Amino acid sequence: MNAVLLAVIIMLALSAARVHVVLALFIGALVGGLAGGLGLDGTMVAYQDGLSGGAMLALSYALLGAFAMAVSSSGLPQLLANSLISKVGSESNEANTRIEFTVRWLLLVGILAMAIMSQNLIPVHIAFIPLIIPPLLAVFNRLKVDRRVIACVLTFGLVTTYMFIPVGFGSIFLNDILLGNIELAGMSVAGINVMKAMSIPALGMVIGLLIAVFFTYRKPRNYRSIDLAPTDYETKEPSRFNVIVAIIAIIATFTVQVIMQSMGTEANSLLVGALVGLMIFMLTGAVKWREADDVFTAGMRMMALIGFIMISAQGFAAVMDATGAVDPLVTVVADLFAGNKGAAAIAMLVVGLIVTMGIGSSFSTLPIIATIYVPLCLALGFSPLATVSIIGTAGALGDAGSPASDSTLGPTAGLNVDGQHDHIRDSVIPTFLHFNLPLLAAGWVAAMVL
Repeated sequence: MNAVLLAVIIMLALSAARVHVVLALFIGALVGGLAGGLGLDGTMVAYQDGLSGGAMLALSYALLGAFAMAVSSSGLPQLLANSLISKVGSESNEANTRIEFTVRWLLLVGILAMAIMSQNLIPVHIAFIPLIIPPLLAVFNRLKVDRRVIACVLTFGLVTTYMFIPVGFGSIFLNDILLGNIELAGMSVAGINVMKAMSIPALGMVIGLLIAVFFTYRKPRNYRSIDLAPTDYETKEPSRFNVIVAIIAIIATFTVQVIMQSMGTEANSLLVGALVGLMIFMLTGAVKWREADDVFTAGMRMMALIGFIMISAQGFAAVMDATGAVDPLVTVVADLFAGNKGAAAIAMLVVGLIVTMGIGSSFSTLPIIATIYVPLCLALGFSPLATVSIIGTAGALGDAGSPASDSTLGPTAGLNVDGQHDHIRDSVIPTFLHFNLPLLAAGWVAAMVL
């Protein structure tokens, strides 16, 4: 069996069996490296080399967690939660039922809007989730909202936005990585409307979201009311000064990231933005010096697990790349479906799904598959627009539904604060079913009609 395919199957099977994602990634990488002929030493060297690639990202996430905790300690998120709780009320009557219905939909729309804006208008990616979601858990419990639908809404906003709108992270994914690598592989992308190419795949994501919201998870789900540990999410009594400082720090953090990304230094924008926000809290006294250590430690602990999983995923990706088994996998697919455009399109999309499910990052998958898919699409007679759609969809497939993706780790970090939201069963499987399957179908349709 192909080493990459075997490694991904092992990793997914272990994750589904409740083996920790970090351990599942390591074992999958080890099996894949041995199957790919690297040997134990070669596998470990490749894995260790890959780990260093995720260190800066992990540090950025840890500092963003500290910044999120500083904002939380100001009481700003609690103001929002208290306002919603007071509107929901405690009596069960017809008027209150209407209020609960309204608040439920306002929450879903608001969370979706924040997830969308986190990719472009306010490019903080998943850092807003542990800031906003934990204070709202009491509201979700009161309304009996199935947290799986919240996970789907968050993942939809995180993934669909960058794969369709060429602004912020979307500009990096669509313009720099997707079109850039296709051009490097020998196909001209002049005059190609990337939004047109990705419109049908994006529509598939929309269909998946509608199914999750209106059918699969529409029924109430009961959760236990658990008081969160004060050492993790302790908040002050909101004061006007602290709230104002929090708003200023948020604006400053976002502004720094926007400026740095416009200057082409987006790689360090998360890290520098978080540092600026933290310094504002410290210098204004909104976070006291004697409290800083506790705030920073709690925040870093909140996001550090995500960072560590991302580091492990980089090691996994490095081993898969070192085996050289991706090229043979695509070659087999090309030979198997040569001359059959429909079968070849679905096969290329499935390979993209497998690779991204293992790596956990669409941004890392595209450079791997673009150099192989471009000549294959040219040989099969796909148009340039269809080629862009196939490769873009193949890269995006698997981001939703991968145990090692920040698009599923982020929602889990916010929704599992009280231990009632399982990463695999409540984030990974729901997002895989509702987004990867419709995206696979929509990507195939796009390949056939564009």
